[in-house]
Amino acid sequence: MKADIIVVGGGLGGCTAALAAAKRGQNVILTEETDWIGGQLTSQAVPPDEHKWIEQFGCTASYRNFRNRVRDYYKRNYPLKEEAIANEMLNPGNGWVSRLCHEPRVALAVLEEMLAPYVGSGRITILLNYQVENADVDQDTVRSVEVKHVLTGNTLVLTGDIFLDATECGDLLPLAGVEYVTGAEAKEETGELHAPEEARPQDMQPITHVLAVDYIEGEDFTIEKPLQYEKWKEYQAPFLQHKQLSWFAPDAHTGESKEFAMFHHGELWGLWDYRRIIDPLLFKEGTFQGDITLINWPQNDYWLGSIIDVDPNDRLRYLEEAKQLSLSLLYWLQTEAPRPDGAKGYPGVRLRPDVLGTEDGLAKYPYIRESRRIKAVFTVVEEHINAETRGNKGIERFKDSVGIGCYRIDLHPTTETNTFFYTESYPFEIPLGALLPIRVKNLLPACKNIGATHITNGCFRVHPVEWNIGESAGYLAAFSLEKGILPREVRENEGLLREFQEMLIKEGIELNWPEIGAI
Repeated sequence: MKADIIVVGGGLGGCTAALAAAKRGQNVILTEETDWIGGQLTSQAVPPDEHKWIEQFGCTASYRNFRNRVRDYYKRNYPLKEEAIANEMLNPGNGWVSRLCHEPRVALAVLEEMLAPYVGSGRITILLNYQVENADVDQDTVRSVEVKHVLTGNTLVLTGDIFLDATECGDLLPLAGVEYVTGAEAKEETGELHAPEEARPQDMQPITHVLAVDYIEGEDFTIEKPLQYEKWKEYQAPFLQHKQLSWFAPDAHTGESKEFAMFHHGELWGLWDYRRIIDPLLFKEGTFQGDITLINWPQNDYWLGSIIDVDPNDRLRYLEEAKQLSLSLLYWLQTEAPRPDGAKGYPGVRLRPDVLGTEDGLAKYPYIRESRRIKAVFTVVEEHINAETRGNKGIERFKDSVGIGCYRIDLHPTTETNTFFYTESYPFEIPLGALLPIRVKNLLPACKNIGATHITNGCFRVHPVEWNIGESAGYLAAFSLEKGILPREVRENEGLLREFQEMLIKEGIELNWPEIGAI
């Protein structure tokens, strides 16, 4: 199969890259490893992590369109109460992680709706259940990629002019011979204050296998005891002062253990409504039996091994252990979790496979916080973002900005050193140089695999930033084809850069932040 642009990976960045390129009249083939496009929002089941100004500014027009469409979807299709329909800032789950906690299926429906005109016209061809297997490269140019159907084994060779890697782990990079890094870079390499003295390529953020549940008081939905339950019940990481299956979690601010509860109790924050995606009180009586929430809590972060650039057997073992950890957390909640009334367990917690479109109730794909990252023409480092190191210098401005983002630098306990890091940051701009590999000419990153470091990835990995990266990469690919030039030439020529940035602005991409201080 052939198209102008091949986008490998159908997560948020892949979807927005395909959408942007199709809007500019390019033909696109978009592949996706699972049977759901949408990545973080859908197959990984993570409600959007966003900054506090998201309702006013600080995202692309298409991301705002997505958010508006999610709310509209509920108002058009669900039996909401009148006050919920009238609420312009409707949060279907009233979860406290996001102003828009919603079901993965709704995100999927909205994304498919946004892509529908271009799928219908033939501009975008979506290949579901296809995983990248190989790449044909001639010196510094990718000629084609080979993808394989994960169920049938059928293979396809996809030929194009420009290739975008939007896979969750940067899987196309090694196949195409693109120089990249993984894990923590050495301080000597990046100059970052909090980088380790020696590089640790396998020291990456943990994965989490999310599961969906609801709660029906008085009922018993206890699952069969997971095979690894006894292991996880007794497991206590050497860097923690508590067992993994407990109401305690590591506090990156203090390094101590912080106590939570199932539901808010006194001064204890409840984890139940942390990522709750359905609050029944917003809907007409009888619509939902109970709250629906997504369990992506500190207790099911899996840090015993990286799944990138490891032996395939180890990778499979780590993936299975991550699933077993999540199922063990569920079983613990149902049977042994301490309750404020002195009892143990919440047997009314019910696994909801239907919410995630799976048989086992776990998300189709683990939540990936850290990917392979290209060695880029320009790399964003901690000193560009960290409020502590920047002091009163304010927001770092990039002449070649292609978007903006904002999130605190947030690293969960890592797979080798168990380092966790959470600190104030300034809002940031996304430099075009971070989207350009140092050598390969016609491949672009389109998600978490840009020229960021282990540390700055901690704030570049969130939903609106990945959306912006993918969208800008898609527009860059289209602009390059329109002009008959290589993507890197856009940054090297001041006139072309200005023209490209003007196009981005016209397409609704904000390039600069107002001075609003650290968060």
